[in-house]
Amino acid sequence: MSPFSKKFDPQSDLPDLSGKVAIVTGGNAGIGYATVKHLARLGAKVYVAARSEEKLAATVERIQSDDDIDNDLIQPLLLDLADARKAKAAAEEFIEMEDRLDILRAYEQSVDAVAGSMMINHISPFVFTQTLLPLMKTTSEETDSDVRIVNVTSVMHKLPTPAQGRFRNLDDFNQDFAKTSMPMLLQYAYSKLANVVYTRELQRRLTCANTRIAVLAVHPGLVNTYAHRLALPSLLQPLASALMRAFLRRPAVGAYNSVWAAAAPDVKLKDLGGKYVEPIGKVVPPSKVALKEEVGQELWATTEEFLKSIGLELPAMST
Repeated sequence: MSPFSKKFDPQSDLPDLSGKVAIVTGGNAGIGYATVKHLARLGAKVYVAARSEEKLAATVERIQSDDDIDNDLIQPLLLDLADARKAKAAAEEFIEMEDRLDILRAYEQSVDAVAGSMMINHISPFVFTQTLLPLMKTTSEETDSDVRIVNVTSVMHKLPTPAQGRFRNLDDFNQDFAKTSMPMLLQYAYSKLANVVYTRELQRRLTCANTRIAVLAVHPGLVNTYAHRLALPSLLQPLASALMRAFLRRPAVGAYNSVWAAAAPDVKLKDLGGKYVEPIGKVVPPSKVALKEEVGQELWATTEEFLKSIGLELPAMST
């Protein structure tokens, strides 16, 4: 489908999700908020994960006021991805509350310094996902299961050069791109490359272990969000705001690709695990560096090295 196609309708084109449980990180605003509503309208019980308790409560109340959504389907989950330890604690709290997890839609945005971008966009989501993985594996063993992990990335993941797009050590993680013309944009793009690389490496490991979970990396399309404006130099932000309002899609439409990846039958029928998907449901090659298996292995190893340095160890996965 065209990125601007009006033919796709989540409510009529996707299956009923009654009985399924989902987590949407960053669910209090933008495309995360829209994703929560789309999944709940399909019948899924959705945990809205966000880091501000006050905003989280307000978001849940706002969604529950929608006449199209059953109030019991919307639940809060306090999740602070700025701290990997808190991400692990949130996942453990969820495991205490639920005995299944069918859909994990992982997405946050940070355009702060590199350490902040990599922590919020990759490291903490890695911890959150890996901690939840045993529960998702158990869910995947049920008859007719269809478990999905949806990592929201960006087409900007293609911006780093092969030399810039490496994850060999913590120095790589902390690149500041200071010698480039748009360092903040490249910091963001680097963390989005990590999302694609992690998706492919996690899928490879799950497949090797014969675990029936599909992991996809999705680009939501060009969406009018505040974080995208922040990635630009300050002088360009007012112009960017005007252009985004005029030409970019609303968050409700920007959520379509995430919802498609979370629920479309084609993901299972066509074995799309590990793929990079652009709107809507279009499988395209990611950047060349993302296709290199050794890059996935080095990302995994360096992430685990950092986590061990702060006292966090996760269950090992086969390589």
